[in-house]
Amino acid sequence: MKTSLLILSIVIVLSSSIDLFGQGRTRSLEISHLTGNFYVYTTYKEYEGALIPSNSMYVVTDKGVVLFDTPWDSTQFQPLLDSIQQRYNKKVVLLIATHFHDDRTAGLNFFNQKGIATYTSKQTFDLCKMHNKNHSKYYFTKDTTFIIGNHTFQTYYPGEGHTADNIVIWCDAEKILYGGCLVKSTENFSLGNIEDANLSRWPASIKNIMTRFPK
Repeated sequence: MKTSLLILSIVIVLSSSIDLFGQGRTRSLEISHLTGNFYVYTTYKEYEGALIPSNSMYVVTDKGVVLFDTPWDSTQFQPLLDSIQQRYNKKVVLLIATHFHDDRTAGLNFFNQKGIATYTSKQTFDLCKMHNKNHSKYYFTKDTTFIIGNHTFQTYYPGEGHTADNIVIWCDAEKILYGGCLVKSTENFSLGNIEDANLSRWPASIKNIMTRFPK
């Protein structure tokens, strides 16, 4: 029986991670195998004197690679694409960003220019434009299922929490939920950046996810 897996935005980097660009304050890109064709990639950004990790994910399909969110560190946009090309001899064909903050969307313009199909929800698209941030080329107006090669991905908006627009992505066959910044590790005692959070609605949104994807 397949074990349910939960991908979190801010978690301890998996012990099997490969640090491609050194240690210490120069840490830039780490890639960890999760299961099957799913990989976690981590980039870092300095904030208030500390390097903060941001975890995202990609999936290798027989039609190309799908990214969930962009790197936070702009110096890692091209290295991520290069690493994927070298490892799998495949191009990135789709990117879905899960909310409007820079740790999810910083690379959207870059990937747009590379000819990659970039998507966000309409709510995220509008917030990106409102805050003069990079935005996707395309958007969806409701929960949407993407089928790329041999993999299916379902977006779901559970309600406000980390931000007003935060979505999660469910991969049904593998029972993997990509939670973005909305879902936090039980080892993390901080909610992180709550500048745009709705703290009163956050618990209900988590319950909606648990109800929608109980497995």
